[in-house]
Amino acid sequence: MPRLRALADRIHRDVLEHGFDRKQNTFTQAYNSPALDASLLLMPALEFLPASDPRVQGTIEAIEKNLLRDGFVLRYQTEHTGDGLPGTEGAFLACSFWLVDAYVYSGRRREAEALFERLLSLRNDLGLLSEEYEPRSGRLIGNFPQAFSHLALIHSASVLADAELTPRESTNSKEKRPPAQPTA
Repeated sequence: MPRLRALADRIHRDVLEHGFDRKQNTFTQAYNSPALDASLLLMPALEFLPASDPRVQGTIEAIEKNLLRDGFVLRYQTEHTGDGLPGTEGAFLACSFWLVDAYVYSGRRREAEALFERLLSLRNDLGLLSEEYEPRSGRLIGNFPQAFSHLALIHSASVLADAELTPRESTNSKEKRPPAQPTA
């Protein structure tokens, strides 16, 4: 176990050194790339850094500025990421739930609740969500039903409920958080 801890610490230091773009004040999708990825919102949930860290706050702000479309979060900007897929994507619902969590961890409870309620309103008459949502057409698109969307919904509900019961100070990267959901 000490060997794995040492490796994790080395990776952590490397990401802090090479994965943060000081010019943009944000962590990035990959080293030496300005592109953003919504999975960066998971940093506090995964205890990589606390939400109160200025680099995490800068990352949340960058994602709000660059990946938030019509109130929902894109996974990444397809024009800046060579994913090999043609066309554009809708908003990836799991990523929007990750923003809910980041808001809660940042003490932005009202914004978290508003986004959570907005996401809940997208469910169909059976309470199911798809992989993505297209705000302009108002349609659920992509894989349906999507387990990642539902896992993220459950996780966000847990984070919101936990914050209601026990407000936390987000200053310690080792503070306990609910287990994080799988990434997309």
